[in-house]
Amino acid sequence: MTPGSRILVVDDEPMIRDSLVEFLEDHGYEAVGAADGREALSVLSGSSHRTGLILLDLMMPFMDGRAFREEQLANPGLSEIPVIVFSAYRDLERTADELQAVAHLPKPLKLSELLRLVRQYCGGEGI
Repeated sequence: MTPGSRILVVDDEPMIRDSLVEFLEDHGYEAVGAADGREALSVLSGSSHRTGLILLDLMMPFMDGRAFREEQLANPGLSEIPVIVFSAYRDLERTADELQAVAHLPKPLKLSELLRLVRQYCGGEGI
């Protein structure tokens, strides 16, 4: 992960979102949360910190993961940020492919697998 970059966790469930942010921080990563796609776009456009990875839930109110990803891909300044999608969707793999996600994880998340993917796409071993 490059200096000044962070991980954006997008999930409408406060307990899941906050737990993932805390888990990532406990492993040495800078992380921030957003409750839906609209808030995520706001965080991305309103921050001086570079985002190095997005963890994206697909099922959210207001702006779901698919709509967020379409907006992200349409924005040249954001389109290169890799996305890992997670969901309880039955067709998660197909949906992840359609959204050009670098990886996907079924819910409930296995934290060891999440950490492996974060290390793969962000580098580092954390702490």
